[in-house]
Formats: sequence, structure tokens, C-alpha cells
Amino acid sequence: MKVKIKKNYQQFLIYFTGFLFVTTSVLSVMKVGGLLAYEQVPLETANIPNSQDVINLPNFEGPDLPVKKPDAIYPEFSAFSIFAIDVESGTVLFEKNPDIQILPASTTKIMTALVAMEAYDVDQIMVVPKIRVAGQKMNLINGEMISVRDLLYGLLVASANDAAEVLAYYYPLNSRQGFIQRMNEKAKEIGMENTFFTNPTGLEDIGHLSTARDMVALSIYAMQNPFFASIVGTKQITLKSFDGAYKHNLLSINQLLGEVEGVLGVKTGWTENAKENLVSYVQRNGRTIAIALLGSDDRFGESKKLIEWLYENYSWQKVYEP
Repeated sequence: MKVKIKKNYQQFLIYFTGFLFVTTSVLSVMKVGGLLAYEQVPLETANIPNSQDVINLPNFEGPDLPVKKPDAIYPEFSAFSIFAIDVESGTVLFEKNPDIQILPASTTKIMTALVAMEAYDVDQIMVVPKIRVAGQKMNLINGEMISVRDLLYGLLVASANDAAEVLAYYYPLNSRQGFIQRMNEKAKEIGMENTFFTNPTGLEDIGHLSTARDMVALSIYAMQNPFFASIVGTKQITLKSFDGAYKHNLLSINQLLGEVEGVLGVKTGWTENAKENLVSYVQRNGRTIAIALLGSDDRFGESKKLIEWLYENYSWQKVYEP
């Protein structure tokens, strides 16, 4: 990498002169017979650059940055709120009302899963209590014995509300309310400034709100967990209760898995008032994008449209600090 020494030269010269004064020589390290040996280099051979020199400074290189085509035309979407970011550099690629609080629906379950993974051993067996829950279910049976691992699959693959309630039910001390409290504590730790949870399922509730920006931050955090990432990337799975008495066939609600190149997860969401939500994590040619698309009339079609537009209209280029 070629970098011209300009304003950095004065600091470089001061540092280098001080180094020479203390050591009176430049040490080069060589590996000899498996041991480290030091060879003294005469001072007169040391190359001190002047302001006109061009030298290699690899530590000045940052991540490749996404650069949008100058003639790119922004697409239109029905979604009320959208936020898309280049994960490596943190560059915002697309946004529409990213900080307005709206109903997150079952994208909430990303946080539910993280708190459950933090609280329980995945091999722990839970006995399904008598619970009544609306919405999507994996059809757990009262008294069924099932592992935390399988409940997490039900939670994230089938978006099962009954799995969410079982995981919250067994939380220590304050039980379900303590679980929800921990969800909100973890949201603050992650930096989700405009999010508040009142339940572990995402069902509509007063004050249960989030934003597209916060959901992107949550998804990036969650996808660093290999177990979480493997679950949300699962298209289909069959689970059995601990004693083999019950079987659950799960099919992912996320229609982009296996259909759109590079999609690795993350989570769907829907309620009547929230409309259609989808948080996506996509990787192509080593470039990773995280997207939250909330309040849409067509979450899968619009997410696919946005994914293709981003990869077609951005190129990743090396940028050097002058």
C-alpha cells in the first residue's frame, strides 16, 4: 500500500529519533535454529524518510468500504422502516425511518433466544407447564419433557410462542418477569437505545417496541454466536421429546433461506398491526450485510429486492488514510 507521508511525518520523526537515542541501534529479529537471535544494524544504514518519500504503512489500512454507484437509483418499498448496514465497516447502506419505534413482532425472539442461551445449559430438560398462548406454536404438550436445545429450535425455526413461554417460565428467581427484565437489560448492553420488551414472544402489547436500527444491532450481536447462527440457518428439522413420546416437525418460516444467495438467517415477525417484519443477515463474496425491514406488505419480496439492489449497486474498495 502506497501512502504519502504528510502531517504524520513530524510525529514519525520525533518517535524515530527518540527510539534511536534510547537504543543507539536498530534491532532486526531473525529465527536461527528455532531460537530468536538479534543482529545489530549499523545506524548509518537506517533509512529515515523525508517528507517527499513514499513508504509502505500497512497498519494504516482499514476495512474495505462499500462505495455506491453514482448512477444508482434508490428503490421504493412499502415497508415503514428499513435499516441496512455493512457489518465489517459499519457503513449505512440504506435507511428509511430507522429510529421510529414500531411493533417488532416475533423478531423479539432473537433476544428471547439470547437470554435463554445465557441462562440455561442447552442440554437441560424442561417439563412443559400448562400454558395458553396465541399465535404460532410448535404444539408442545403439557407434561412433555424437552431440551432447551430443542426449544430454541422451535423458537427460532418455527417462531413458536409456546417455546418462548416455556423458556421464560423456568427463569430463576422472578421467573417470567425476571426473564423479560433480563431481555431489557441485555438490550441496553447491546446498545439498543429505543427498544423495550414486555413479553418473550413479540405478541402485541402496550410499550413493546423496537426500531429497525436496534434490530440490526441485535442481529449482528446474535450472529456472532455459532449455535444461534446454525439454528436460524436451519430450513427444516424434526425434534423428539426426551422420552421419544412426542415428535415435532419444524419448517422455517423464512422463505429466503436456500432461495436467495447468501442469506444465513435471521428472524421473521408478523402481527396484524405490526404487518410483516424480517431481519436478514447476508454474506456474498466475503461481504456481509445486516438488514431489518419492518412494517412491510411483502417482507420476503422486498427483502430480496433490497438484498439484490445492495450487492448490485455497491462495490467494496480499499481506502487508505492519507
